[in-house]
Amino acid sequence: MSEFLVLLRGVNVGKGNRVPMADFKSMLEAMGCIQVQTLLNSGNAIFHFANGSEGDLAQAIAQSLQERLGIRTPVIVKTRAALEQIIAENPMPVPETAHSQFLVAFGADPAALATLSALRALNRDSEQLELTLHAGYLHCRTGLLESLIGKAMLGKAGRLVTTRNWATVLKLAALFTQAPRAPKKRSAATS
Repeated sequence: MSEFLVLLRGVNVGKGNRVPMADFKSMLEAMGCIQVQTLLNSGNAIFHFANGSEGDLAQAIAQSLQERLGIRTPVIVKTRAALEQIIAENPMPVPETAHSQFLVAFGADPAALATLSALRALNRDSEQLELTLHAGYLHCRTGLLESLIGKAMLGKAGRLVTTRNWATVLKLAALFTQAPRAPKKRSAATS
């Protein structure tokens, strides 16, 4: 069993793309995910799954969202190890008081994140964008509502990524440490 994180882009914001987290959890369980836990009301969940790549799982979850809940939205899936790497690689450590002003952009692959490089032209003294192969990091010192890069990232320019603030990223990582480990498959010899 492997541990995964799923992030939905642009759900439960305004009137469109409503995904009740109880329905999302039930949908993931129906797909064979176990020990599913959701966080907040913005399309975050962790789970264990027997086999599958991040891309295959993202595609299957997106298809199930459309079929079961009538929602079309980008889906990003990361392993627990990938999330831990994204946290460890943060090039701009931010004090706890600024966690809501610090966004992490998750993409399906480095090419999706590379599309954000054009946003660097919007850099101002009050904001800083750093990109790695695994994530984008945006510090909006005067707040997200004042950030030109943040607005662009949440709009069409960021359509291939989804963002979470640093506080949420850390809460997602903590969910993994609080969750019970997935049961190991029993071999035929021990059954």
